[in-house]
Amino acid sequence: MTITRQQSLFPQLIDVVIHPKPVNVSSVPQRSPFRYPGGKTWFVPVFRNWLAKNSVKPALLVEPFAGGGIITLTALFENLVQSAVMVELDEDIAAVWQAVVDGHAEWLAKRIKSFDLTMENLQAELSKDAGDFKERAFQTILKNRTNHGGILAAGSGLLKHGENGKGIRSRWYPETLARRFAGINQLADKIDFRPTGWFESH
Repeated sequence: MTITRQQSLFPQLIDVVIHPKPVNVSSVPQRSPFRYPGGKTWFVPVFRNWLAKNSVKPALLVEPFAGGGIITLTALFENLVQSAVMVELDEDIAAVWQAVVDGHAEWLAKRIKSFDLTMENLQAELSKDAGDFKERAFQTILKNRTNHGGILAAGSGLLKHGENGKGIRSRWYPETLARRFAGINQLADKIDFRPTGWFESH
């Protein structure tokens, strides 16, 4: 791997990326409402330790490929930075973060808790044309939690057997998801969410 001059400004970070040590991801607090294959949870201890080496707390964190937002959420929950900018390309995922920063996290939490997850109800909900970004956000969480591996791409199949034969309910924890959204809501004023295209204009 070639190290550029810009990268040389962060020697500790480069070292742990090139020579990663095993990370117990179960030790990382689960704060994101999303579940992802290949997510950034593994990077949280590295990120946390790297920031701890700085003598001054950064004023702003920019997470350009936010996805489940675990880096931003960790930084804000643990008071490692003062505020954060999240940027996301995927329109479905963007709808979730837009709903959060626009003050609808509690609405999402209530919607999740009140939804009776059955195959019939799920198919009916996902067949609807989302009326606004709040409903699109809810549908996104539904798909993420009931599709194989949390994959949102078109054509991804629903869970059939899942954990202990629970099928689509295997990853559906309404009370837990509601608590996560309630927690994120407490930090919403510190998050500046930008949909794709933001970098092109800066």
